[in-house]
Amino acid sequence: MALRLLLLFIVLPIVELMLLIKVGGLIGFLPTIALVIVTAFVGSQLVRRQGLTVLQRIRESQARGETPALPLLDGAALLFAGFMLLTPGFISDAFGFVLLIPGLREKIARRLLSKVVIMQAAPGAGARYAGRGEARSKPSSVIEGDYQRKDGPSDSADDSNDRIGRDDGA
Repeated sequence: MALRLLLLFIVLPIVELMLLIKVGGLIGFLPTIALVIVTAFVGSQLVRRQGLTVLQRIRESQARGETPALPLLDGAALLFAGFMLLTPGFISDAFGFVLLIPGLREKIARRLLSKVVIMQAAPGAGARYAGRGEARSKPSSVIEGDYQRKDGPSDSADDSNDRIGRDDGA
């Protein structure tokens, strides 16, 4: 995990900067800046359009009484794509534009959803847990048993007064 964070926050920006410098040397400073601005603008418009579609899918899911898990993950992927597209750099733009492909985004969302345990409400049975295609019952929080009070004011031989919670007449 630490290696991934190192790559994300240190190595990736350095590579992005090197690529921007290299492209700036090939096509010039102003065209490079213009290219970064155009990709950010086009990407933000695409994210906005697709985001409205995803929002509509979330509302339709809720209207049908379904959990909108897949559309919500789709929206999260779009949010990440928007972040990547607004970040200056060509590698982040490439990742952002890849996440704008609806079929690929849905495939990623389904894969993530299959690895997550989802809590579902079952009618009449309380909460149930489902994960990887199967439903499991929630364990009961009631523990049945008998007990005997040891610290009482009297130490009588008749322990029937000390038992609590028994229905067997003892």
